[in-house]
Amino acid sequence: MATTAKKATTTKAAAGDTPAKRTTARKTSTRKAATKKAAPKKAATKKAAAKSTTAKRAATKKASTKKAAAPRRGALAAGAARASGERAKRRSTPLLAGATTVPSTPGVAAEPVGPRETIPVVPPEMGAAAQEREQGRERAAATTADGKHRPRPRPAAKAVPSRKAVARSGARTTSARTTSAARTTGAAPPGRPAKAAGTTSSAAVKPARALKAVPDDAPLLAGVPAPEETTRSVAPGVEELLSAGIAAVRAAAQAAGLSAEDVERHLASMLSYVRRRVTGDYSVDEFGFDEDFTRHFYLPVLRPLYRSWFRVEVRGIENIPATGGGLVVANHSGTIAMDSLMTQVAVHDEHPAHRHLRMLGADLVFQTPVVGQIARKSGSTLAANPDAERLLSNGELCGVWPEGFKGVGKPFSERYKLQRFGRGGFVSAALRTGAPIIPCSIVGAEEIYPIIGNMKAVARLLGAPYAPITPTWPLLGPLGLVPLPSKWIIEFGSPVETADLGPAAADDPMLVFDLTDQVRETIQQTLYSLLMQRRSVFF
Repeated sequence: MATTAKKATTTKAAAGDTPAKRTTARKTSTRKAATKKAAPKKAATKKAAAKSTTAKRAATKKASTKKAAAPRRGALAAGAARASGERAKRRSTPLLAGATTVPSTPGVAAEPVGPRETIPVVPPEMGAAAQEREQGRERAAATTADGKHRPRPRPAAKAVPSRKAVARSGARTTSARTTSAARTTGAAPPGRPAKAAGTTSSAAVKPARALKAVPDDAPLLAGVPAPEETTRSVAPGVEELLSAGIAAVRAAAQAAGLSAEDVERHLASMLSYVRRRVTGDYSVDEFGFDEDFTRHFYLPVLRPLYRSWFRVEVRGIENIPATGGGLVVANHSGTIAMDSLMTQVAVHDEHPAHRHLRMLGADLVFQTPVVGQIARKSGSTLAANPDAERLLSNGELCGVWPEGFKGVGKPFSERYKLQRFGRGGFVSAALRTGAPIIPCSIVGAEEIYPIIGNMKAVARLLGAPYAPITPTWPLLGPLGLVPLPSKWIIEFGSPVETADLGPAAADDPMLVFDLTDQVRETIQQTLYSLLMQRRSVFF
């Protein structure tokens, strides 16, 4: 056993484990544990110290702020007291020194006001800065040592100087004093109407500017016209506006090389038309024909094309009867039915009786938006025998284009070759009413839109009879819709009388066919004759 203990001691000694080292290790571990336990306490101590420091700084700032604010509060209090004393002084100070008071209530004497320090009246010649300095000196003299104003009793009533006194002194006054004087004495302020006794004004009173020395009998606004005179001189009346407008129209007409009388006449007609449309002073017949619209709007829009663009030449206008029914039968061409419109203008403008041509159109015309409404208003109606017979029986002049869409949409290579005239329905309508048939030949309409192709697929898609291709359409887009300015000739042939045949002749198919072929041959021969006479397509 002794041997074993010695070996253990020898081993520990060899390993360097001595009692001194063990003691040192124990002390070190004890210090570390103490340090760990003391760490939270130190942190808490530091936080408490920081809080106390912040509190001390805040208290110091509050104290310094209070110390700094004390003089400011004292200065503000002194300024407020000074301002209140100044207002009290202004209320209690009369306008002029030595003036007597006026009792506020009739029959009750006001207490006399003794002499007091007043703000001197500063002449208006002095500048604003000088006036302010002078008044500041007087206010300083009126205050006490501690900066407060001496309290003064408010008088029962204020002294009101007369207008002449104010004018002589040159002192400034306010409209409030004038208004209070008016309330006290019952007199109205200058420049205002007098009020009944006991009435007061609730409107706010603003200070007035300095008054100059003006005689009592002189008006306050000398040289200023009355409101009525100003209105008359500034606002022009209706007559002046019309005169100016007429002068401007005349000047524009002279600049454009037109007759001033013609321009004025057209302008007056247009204004009269607008008045009638607004008031509803116009009539429409059973077919929708609006004569006022046709005469004053529809035809004037077409006249520039008729006179200046196509330069239409009319022949045989005397073959159209002046009164009674008549049926104008013409060839159809031009891709767009411009020939029917030009014929309508020619009949109205060139005929001595200025008759309206009631055109008979296809169903497609009246099914088209806007176009159908304008066609109705201009006198057109459906190309049906009942409508045509009613119009002819009423003594109207009707127009029909028997070729229909076959003539309008034919290619340019077949120009001026008449297509089939249908089954002769227009002839039977003329026979039943006894109206004469007037053949009409139109040269020049074939060249306004020369058809060089037809887009049949597009036409079927749109539901149209044809979809033309011209040298300008659709290559140039909307510009391709402008017609070429060809020279037109419209000739009305000798009428074919039907009255001697009687209404029963309309039931004879052979007679109807013979009359239809006769009218067609007359128009075709006239077209050939006019083409031979024409010098050029455009001249």
